[in-house]
Amino acid sequence: MQENTIEIYETPMQVSWNFDYAGEIDKLDDLYNRAKENQWNAADLDWDTPIDPSNPIVASNNTSYAEMPFFKRLSDQQRETFTAHSTAQMLSQFLHGEQGALLTASTITHGVPDMKAKYYAATQTIDEARHVEAYDRYVSKLAIHYPMVPWLKKLIDTTLQTNDFRKIMIGMNMIIEGLALGAFNNMYRQTEEPLLKSVTFNVMRDESRHVSFGHVFLTPTIATLHQDDREDLAQFAFDAVGILVAGQTGSTDAGFLKVLEVSGIDPADFAVGLKEAAKLGIARDLPPGQIHSLKDLMMPALVRAGLITPRTKELFEDAGIRVNADLSVLEAMEDAKSDVSVLNEAAANY
Repeated sequence: MQENTIEIYETPMQVSWNFDYAGEIDKLDDLYNRAKENQWNAADLDWDTPIDPSNPIVASNNTSYAEMPFFKRLSDQQRETFTAHSTAQMLSQFLHGEQGALLTASTITHGVPDMKAKYYAATQTIDEARHVEAYDRYVSKLAIHYPMVPWLKKLIDTTLQTNDFRKIMIGMNMIIEGLALGAFNNMYRQTEEPLLKSVTFNVMRDESRHVSFGHVFLTPTIATLHQDDREDLAQFAFDAVGILVAGQTGSTDAGFLKVLEVSGIDPADFAVGLKEAAKLGIARDLPPGQIHSLKDLMMPALVRAGLITPRTKELFEDAGIRVNADLSVLEAMEDAKSDVSVLNEAAANY
């Protein structure tokens, strides 16, 4: 379903040479060493694991639709098809988003001035390439591809089109990676399919480092800026979050409409079903134990970095976006050692 197209546009490229190889931020050494130690090869995963697309990859009771009367009235085949295809659409977004992360990480390597930050950004670039490889192989194994949702592409394009490595890091390492880390954690908890669980866990461990990179490098950098420069970055953060929120609360994208079509569900009936559930007090909130990326990861990351100023805090509040400063979930997902058992525990506890 994904069209084989190449899209090309020109962006201003910020390139920074630095002949001081010592670097200025000690914590980047630890992050870089962990990145090297935790490299993995997507080809080593058990790709011979059989996957039956007709058998839901995500159990229906782990989806936000499970309790809705509308879905209970559907046939078993419709529910199974919807679960399989809506999962495929989500995994397609993981795939496309990882390509966007590959593009932005390579751009950060060009532009960031600190040499140790360049080292780390280079490891993030290979991480993202591996993620694209893994999700492409998985989605191809399912033989179901869906197009990139417009708001996600707009968010990544907006990030790429700025000539400021700090804004690229805000857009990628704090906002897009925060979105990804939450989504990967939730997918890890939702699925019992062994290959997808293995892919998702390995990717999730990488993403926790990527989010940490935004904090370790940007937070001290932002602290040294003139207030006008900080306000400029804070405005960029607000605008980027605005793209995400508008996209997720806007009209249904063409890919999801295709999911409804192949599942034999009329879009108008689907809309009525959502309204019926809302009247009954059945909200499409995340199931217990899952992470809300915006509230639990992105907003705390922006607060911690000094990117929520009094002016932009008011903008967020006016837009109905809560500014959450609680770092507990974010810090659990960024565990200092990225140990497998610790990350498993963090994923299980939230």
